Amino acid sequence: MIKATFVVQTLAVAALAVGLSVVPTAAATKKLAKPVPGKLPRITQPVLFSTPESDAILAKLQVFPADNPYHADVSRWPVHPSSRALVAGMGPAKPLHHNSDMNWVLVPPNQRLVPVKIVMYPGESDKGPFPVPDNLPIESWPVGYKANLDGVQRDVLQRRDDRHAVIIDPTRGLLVEFYQMLKTPGGWQCAQASVFDLKTNKLRPDGWTSTDAAGLSVFAATVRYDELQRGEVDHAIRVTARRTRKAYVAPATHHAGHANDPNLPRMGERFRLRHDFPIQGLSPNAQAVLKALKKYGLILADNGMDWFISVAPDPRIPQMNAEFAKVKGADFEAVVAPR
Repeated sequence: MIKATFVVQTLAVAALAVGLSVVPTAAATKKLAKPVPGKLPRITQPVLFSTPESDAILAKLQVFPADNPYHADVSRWPVHPSSRALVAGMGPAKPLHHNSDMNWVLVPPNQRLVPVKIVMYPGESDKGPFPVPDNLPIESWPVGYKANLDGVQRDVLQRRDDRHAVIIDPTRGLLVEFYQMLKTPGGWQCAQASVFDLKTNKLRPDGWTSTDAAGLSVFAATVRYDELQRGEVDHAIRVTARRTRKAYVAPATHHAGHANDPNLPRMGERFRLRHDFPIQGLSPNAQAVLKALKKYGLILADNGMDWFISVAPDPRIPQMNAEFAKVKGADFEAVVAPR
């Protein structure tokens, strides 16, 4: 039975999604302090991504260790010898763009485990059952859909798409991600399932995919509302490219390209925004993202539109693409880890 508090949360998110006026409180608009990993708030039921409760939990959750590649400061890494060619392979004149796509739900440690049928990559998937709650959000909901969540879960609109779904168990430090997640009359099914231990730097087995083609986590490289409110995104940001090489570089474990062209980027390729790119005059949200792109950079995670990054489809996050349009592919440089 769905608890009343979950219904209130869902209705609030749905109201925002259809454009109803919401007046933020002073507490909601106040800049949050820099997160200090520590004791987590008690979690007794599933918590949706676009809520203050999720913000408070994530402020205390360490998403992979501090020395993880996602948190590597690439601002002083050497420029890749083929940087100009790799940028050209993604389009030097194309603008930076953000997708409002990757969302998540936080679950309590006693969340009921359910079977999920894996229909496409069972040999490169982690085994269930999995802690799937009734309110599991599907990629791009609610910003990208007008249907209610149950309809999106069942794909009544026949949109298909990648349909990523992300579950976080903060108490255990576990992250579960699904590709093409779908609720069917017979239960949940997906094309691929990946489980990450947020307490370690362990990679997926060499050659294995994940819900992203590169074998990486989508959640760890997605821009969140709580980060924008603090004015600091402290990790690399997920990016896609239309054409990629049949190769990958750590921390990626899998490729999705078909060409051996050395001028095309590999899965896991890192790019950073030029240190002298001007960000003055941009909104605080856009500045937070661009500062992260100078310090932590982009990490190529999947095939898709060139220079598209992932931002949570949180109704509290305003569109930034008009500002990002000032940033072109030529403003990035490919970098390599120092030897």
